[in-house]
Amino acid sequence: MGDLLRIDLTDRTTSEETIPPELITELIGGKGIGTHYLMQEVGPEADPLSPQNKLIFTAGPIGGTTMLGGNRYAVYFASPLTGGYGECYSGGNLTPQFAKTGYKVVIVEGRADSPVYLEVSEEGARVHDASDLWGLDAFKAEDEILARTDHKKARACVIGPAGERLVRFACVNNDYWHQLGRGGPGAVFGSKNLKGIVWHGDRKVEVARPDDFKALVRDIVDRAKDDPGVAAYQRGGTMNMVRIMNSVNAFPTRYWRKGTLENFERLTVETMLAEHGTVNQACPPCAMRCVKRNTVLEGRHKGLVVDGPEYETAYVFGGLCEIDDLAEIMWLNDLCDRLGVDTMDGGNLVALGIECAERGLIDEKLTWNDPDGVGAFLEKICLRQGVGDLFAEGVLAVAEEFGLQDVVVHAKGMAPPGYEPRKMKGMGLGFVTTARGACHLRATMYKPELMGLTTYGEITDKAPIYVDWEDRLTIMDTLIYCRFYRDLVQWPYITAVVNAAVGTDYTEDDLHRIANRIVTMTHDFNAARGIGRESETLPEWVTEKPMEDEEALTLPHDELAYMLGEYYKLRGWGELPPLEQ
Repeated sequence: MGDLLRIDLTDRTTSEETIPPELITELIGGKGIGTHYLMQEVGPEADPLSPQNKLIFTAGPIGGTTMLGGNRYAVYFASPLTGGYGECYSGGNLTPQFAKTGYKVVIVEGRADSPVYLEVSEEGARVHDASDLWGLDAFKAEDEILARTDHKKARACVIGPAGERLVRFACVNNDYWHQLGRGGPGAVFGSKNLKGIVWHGDRKVEVARPDDFKALVRDIVDRAKDDPGVAAYQRGGTMNMVRIMNSVNAFPTRYWRKGTLENFERLTVETMLAEHGTVNQACPPCAMRCVKRNTVLEGRHKGLVVDGPEYETAYVFGGLCEIDDLAEIMWLNDLCDRLGVDTMDGGNLVALGIECAERGLIDEKLTWNDPDGVGAFLEKICLRQGVGDLFAEGVLAVAEEFGLQDVVVHAKGMAPPGYEPRKMKGMGLGFVTTARGACHLRATMYKPELMGLTTYGEITDKAPIYVDWEDRLTIMDTLIYCRFYRDLVQWPYITAVVNAAVGTDYTEDDLHRIANRIVTMTHDFNAARGIGRESETLPEWVTEKPMEDEEALTLPHDELAYMLGEYYKLRGWGELPPLEQ
């Protein structure tokens, strides 16, 4: 049996290959291996929505093991949203089934001539007809695919109507509420007539040095018991960030005008716990239990159950759209999940829609703190109805159509997460350096800024901190380790985990070198596709327009260029090229 499964949807054939052992030694797994195959097999001329694009799935060397935070999977692809490098990670209960198939990598290529779903197991892959599933929302599609699968532990990832309609920021759902969220993997599924993939397996997952690995698992279990960060996630999950970001004036509000929402208390952990019968959930095995299953207990959405909302969903609908009712945000969260669309890009686009409506650019009944208007516009986007068809193409298409290039907030065509870069300047650096577009997860630079490892306004020390964190978190991505374990997985520990899982004898310096190589690969993938220096900047709305509050902050071009220049030097990319005027 090979450890790479290739599925060609065009002729409905499968084949197995063996990943060269030296490739695993050099790139570990996860992001390293996935990016390698993406660069090798998806050429710079391949349209992201063409049969030439590929979906490259990996489970990582610790997927399906007893390691806390290790049960996540990833997919790598050319992004329909940005045209460049695409990567997504998801938790839930799917990864153990993926890992137990025995495949380290599964590559889906080509395009089926009619709707299908795939069944991947240790016996390979089967292609099933999905014509009657096309049009179902993501929840119903997942239920139906699992009902048709004769394995009680099977798990599925699926798309909703947004992916079928090639909405460029459509996501892929598993376990209802877990998503391969950013950059449009759902649109790639849709372009291939692929409704979903069901995974199941019974093979034992093995690591290179099991005794060492077991000792490392015991160590992190013991440290997690009394860790204050773990306790914070157990209490409030990512919703803790609503209060934190408002307290430092970095909660993007009213489409990137302000850093504080007037009624943010209505969106805090305290409100969630008091009003929504919160029950902790986890991606086993995990100590964090960060997922909060909430129920609307009264009002027009009574009975609605959602795993969430997560902070990023609360920021886009609560901050950017100024909806100060958590039950309404839960409803919008559910709408996005069922339609199968990324809440971050979706929420940013609706807020941009409000901005356009107020400027008289579109004829839509949209205003701030208007859940019904927001929900209706979301549906128009996901179903490509009316002006929603334009917004389904992403923020760059809207900017070009209405001449809003200086207004629309994005990096590489991806709308940002909920961290105001005019206040948290290290996050601005992160937005422009990340290969997939505006992203908070490649280095989570908000964490060292909030911890006081650097002051908000200082720019001279941002790049060294960013590179160190990005390196460590890149190695976490080769293992596909949950981001929320970053404080428990410092350099000595993650070095030991890599060596135990893969069988290497790496030092921390070796892992820095590998991380730098992988980050450079993602940069080179974009460069080959014409995404270069011009994409490494932010719009005038951020660089010249002050925040509308007492601080009146900006992130000037020269400050951003300074940080980026230092980053280039540390990455070994030479001098920062000037922006063409």
